[in-house]
Amino acid sequence: MNETEELRYVSEDARVRLEYNRREGFYAMAEDHMHPQHELYYLFQGERSYFIGDRVYPVRSGDLVFVPGGEVHKTFDAGEPGHERIVIYYDDAWFEGRPEEEAELLRSPFREGRRVLAASGPEGMRLERLLHELLRELQERQPGLGLAARRLAEQALLLAARLTRREQSRRQPEPSASPAAERMAAVARCISESYAEPLTLGGLSERFFLSPSHLSRSFKRHMGFAFTEYVALTRIKAAQRLLRETDERITAIAGQVGFDSFPHFEKVFKSIVRMPPRAYRASFRRS
Repeated sequence: MNETEELRYVSEDARVRLEYNRREGFYAMAEDHMHPQHELYYLFQGERSYFIGDRVYPVRSGDLVFVPGGEVHKTFDAGEPGHERIVIYYDDAWFEGRPEEEAELLRSPFREGRRVLAASGPEGMRLERLLHELLRELQERQPGLGLAARRLAEQALLLAARLTRREQSRRQPEPSASPAAERMAAVARCISESYAEPLTLGGLSERFFLSPSHLSRSFKRHMGFAFTEYVALTRIKAAQRLLRETDERITAIAGQVGFDSFPHFEKVFKSIVRMPPRAYRASFRRS
């Protein structure tokens, strides 16, 4: 039987959100595959696979994961059941109003190429102690919880930024994936580059010299997404960018990102973004 312990906090201005989970059993994300907030993920215990963009990263106890806002991502089991993690979400508005140098430092973990980082050394020890302090605040819910949570969330990202800068100076490469995982990552990159074109499992199977059934199973196993699910997510991500950055008609955008039916586009958009495309454009422009 799966058992879950959860703690959550959202700041009054919604610029910072915290989630803690300890799960006994197997678990894979089924929702919230992309969101505008930047995500700082820390794994206290267990092992996970984390799909970000077009690659799967192994994540182990003591690892930090950086997910930029708007990036497609998903976690799933790495073979062993049970894990414990905390996630801090930072809205873009959270960085505003700070001195430029400070804002750039705090944003740097989400802008650098490295997505998974072992939180080692003195900074890593300080970070884990800080995150445990944050958990105590969430459990005890004493007066001033919001003040403490905001302060600790800021300190956590500062330590993460320092760890990122330290690893940059060492220039250590990220661990390589297995040949099968790299091949599926190449399929994902192909989808990301060709999302506006008709994409079928059969067509990509021929391109990568695999049977459709093998490609389907392998993509799901290594990427954490079904083939059709990943195609839809990639197209909706592109549609979000066009809705934010252009004045193109929504029906035209649907065609530009690969949908041959506007009702289908609208249905898929709502299922992923949790609002219709017109409302998404309007809410972005109000902000």
